[in-house]
Amino acid sequence: MLRWRASDSAARVLAIGVFGVVALASSISSASAQTTVSLSNPTSEVVFATIRGGSYANSNLATQLATRASSDPANHRRALLKFDTQNRIPAGSTVTSALLTLTVKSGSTDSTRSIGAYQVTTSWNEKEVTWQKRRTSTAWMSAGGDLGSKIDSKTVGNTRGSKVTFNVTALVKHAVAGQLGSSRYTRVVLVDLDGSSATSYREYYTPTDSNGANRPVLKVTYSHGSGGTPAPSPGSSGSGSSSTSTLRVLQWNTHHGGVGTDGDRDPDRLVKKAASFKPDVVSFNEVERYTSWGNYDGPASMAASMKRYTGQQWYYKFSTATGGSTGNGNLLMSRFPFEATAVHLLSHERSAVEAVIHVHGRDIHFTSTHLDADSTGIRLTQIGELTAWQRTLSEPRIIAGDFNAWPGSSENAKMKGSYYDSWSEADGDGTAVSYSGNSAGNTRNSRIDYIYYSHGATVLSLKSSQVFDVRDSKGVQPSDHRPVLTVFAIR
Repeated sequence: MLRWRASDSAARVLAIGVFGVVALASSISSASAQTTVSLSNPTSEVVFATIRGGSYANSNLATQLATRASSDPANHRRALLKFDTQNRIPAGSTVTSALLTLTVKSGSTDSTRSIGAYQVTTSWNEKEVTWQKRRTSTAWMSAGGDLGSKIDSKTVGNTRGSKVTFNVTALVKHAVAGQLGSSRYTRVVLVDLDGSSATSYREYYTPTDSNGANRPVLKVTYSHGSGGTPAPSPGSSGSGSSSTSTLRVLQWNTHHGGVGTDGDRDPDRLVKKAASFKPDVVSFNEVERYTSWGNYDGPASMAASMKRYTGQQWYYKFSTATGGSTGNGNLLMSRFPFEATAVHLLSHERSAVEAVIHVHGRDIHFTSTHLDADSTGIRLTQIGELTAWQRTLSEPRIIAGDFNAWPGSSENAKMKGSYYDSWSEADGDGTAVSYSGNSAGNTRNSRIDYIYYSHGATVLSLKSSQVFDVRDSKGVQPSDHRPVLTVFAIR
């Protein structure tokens, strides 16, 4: 009997893996109310890596797929593959067949080896994964990968060009049904099951091979569930926003969870307005969780309201300013499942909350923060702490938040040493939009709310930035801040 496991690492690490992959474009054939998809395109449909023990335990091997059994840890290898079954196969579908086929590229003199295909229970990043860690800042619960059930095993020869097919129907069926956690991605590791041997090496053609016939392929056949709809693609929604290659980022300080300029606390009013901008990811500041401003779970309530107003599931991560279970803090929300989340505490009782989302073939680190309200010196210290932490994360990176500093400040200058100010860049390009009487794009008395993107984020292309007029017919705003939305194209 297979023992299925979702990730349980949250209790041990700040970052929790929920792997997320991108919208796909592969051929589809349909017969007898069934659909078959073949996933093999690199980056957009499958990513891969090899992990190796011993002296290579901290080395990322992202260009090969290999297995080997050895009593010498430095020679022990396992091959990792992740396939997008989140965006390609509609929710509510029933998988009837899933076959994983690989092609042998080379092999040592052992004529046959028994290779097992196992579930991987936690997410990993192909450019960061090692024998010890699934991400740069997150260790595996068990070195060598967090393995779940063995799905299938096959005898693999050493002849170049020979094929091997694993029946992974059970794994893919559970993944697509959402029974392995909050994401629906298929993660597999290949493990040599035979004893240690100096001639046990097997190397397989990778998804990046120039000959498509050699690439690993996951062929999935499924029937359509009643009412099943595809997962949202970047920049698109049921109400019709833009193309699948855009990311809409919204930043808004909520003023204690939605206290408007009329003095009334109405979180629903604020969320309804935020939803009207059709964001993909949101940074909300000053959200309250069981405080004197609101004795309720603000983050959960706002996520539920976003779902009600958009008709879509929203994933969220919240942290109070102090890291405690109750208080005022930052709420990060996304239409896309989180691959990982983390909280970083800053000095002087401030925090930053971060999540990784997988959009259009890219892992994007998105962070929400809110800096000190009173002191330039404290804010500069917090920026130093924030950017030092961010440098440990891979590109691309987006930081949104209330920085309590005007555009000409030393704080903004320090951020711009390694990040672009999206409003300023859009203003220079002629793509910044505000409204009559607010040409400077002020989000409060000045422009103090920012959406920054890192200098190394070469896969992001700025399309526009906009500060919205959120006054109603009586001149009342849902918060004392105005929201800013930046749209990126993802290459």
